[in-house]
Amino acid sequence: AVTRHSGRSNNVQLRYTATVQEHFLRDDKGAPTATVTTIAYVREGVQNAASRPVLFMFNGGPGASSSPLHMSAMGPKRRIGGSNSTAPKWELNPYSPIDTADLVFIDPTGTGFSRPLSGQDGKQYYSVSGDAAAVKGVIMEWMKANKRETSPRFLVGESYGTIRAAVIAKNADLKWDGVMLVAVAPDLQGREMPFVASLPTMAAGDWYHQRLDRAGRTVEQVYDEALKFARTEYVAALIQGASLPAADRRAIAERMSKLIGLPVGLIEAENLRVSKNVWMFNLLKDKELRTGLLDVRVTAKLEPGALGDLDDPALGVVPPRAPGAAAGGAPPTPQSVGAVESPAVGAYMTKELKYPSTDPYYGVNFLVNSQWNREGMRNAFEGLAEAMKADPKLRLYWSGGLYDLTTPAYAAAYTFDQVDAPSDRVTGVLFPGPHGVYDGDENLARFNQSVRDFVRGGK
Repeated sequence: AVTRHSGRSNNVQLRYTATVQEHFLRDDKGAPTATVTTIAYVREGVQNAASRPVLFMFNGGPGASSSPLHMSAMGPKRRIGGSNSTAPKWELNPYSPIDTADLVFIDPTGTGFSRPLSGQDGKQYYSVSGDAAAVKGVIMEWMKANKRETSPRFLVGESYGTIRAAVIAKNADLKWDGVMLVAVAPDLQGREMPFVASLPTMAAGDWYHQRLDRAGRTVEQVYDEALKFARTEYVAALIQGASLPAADRRAIAERMSKLIGLPVGLIEAENLRVSKNVWMFNLLKDKELRTGLLDVRVTAKLEPGALGDLDDPALGVVPPRAPGAAAGGAPPTPQSVGAVESPAVGAYMTKELKYPSTDPYYGVNFLVNSQWNREGMRNAFEGLAEAMKADPKLRLYWSGGLYDLTTPAYAAAYTFDQVDAPSDRVTGVLFPGPHGVYDGDENLARFNQSVRDFVRGGK
């Protein structure tokens, strides 16, 4: 489906062509096995299109469509209301970077309108390597078909998409000008770093819910204070383990309590290692509330047997228990949640962009997520750092939300320091936002401007 549009982005009036297209994935004999859909926005009237930058974008999950980046962040139109709105609407996105670069959003197999073909098993694409190879192949096909092999090219991945981007970038047969990562999803190992990385985000959440004394400080100032503590006294205490003197243990617990809002006794009972669930389920326990995980600002009634992640109120795929309804029943699973439709995005694609599909548009598919094979991979970002060392022109951008406990912002900074990514080519940007750092007009404008700056060669 090809349609032509006009709009205004970054105070620039422009025209663009939108193309929604199926790409076929094939087996070793060339027979089609599955589809991957791309939604491309190409600015019209460009004198030398072959030299215009292109951004290839996808979200995460695994099992998520590109709709958050597409319809909430970077596309020329943005969704109004929630993804499950009964009256879907969309409006001009005045912050879209389409004034600077062409945009290609990619929905991997099992998401959006992309599907395994009849009689085919999609599991071959539900793995780290199978998924990355399929998406890379689609990118190469799009560049060749559109005569854009010489264009500056950038990968943009969010959440699990940051892992996908890192795996694609490591492959030396496809060069990149830049890799842009939103809500970096490293696999932190050990008995220290998962807790060290989360503590500054917990402090930001404590600031938001006003359980700590703000004392005139901004959330950024509280985050920085907690980060300094986490990287020095806190990690040193965790490393000492059982040999940490009782008085020092008490002092660390008291300092943590003032930052993250939990009782000293509870922190000591957790051996100073406060998990995400312990914090989410206890910060507002006196109000019978829990916080979100993707966005710690969001709250919901604290239910017995809460899981923490799949029933995250900020995710919104598990409906809250009705008032007066009895507790109990089987907890939700990825299989029971299944594929979650996004009628608003589907309506935009079929009505605005004229894509002739009668299928539901899957915003996120937990059946794909439940079948995902991570292939034992722990740190894909080591490969990204290797690619940067091999290509002195490759640059890296990452952004994180201060209120995102799923992929804490400090985890990104720590990861790229530890994999030895060349620091002079790494740009990191923090936002007072959730997992989708672009939430809210102020964050959205700043996020897209940071994208423009990076694409244009700035830090």
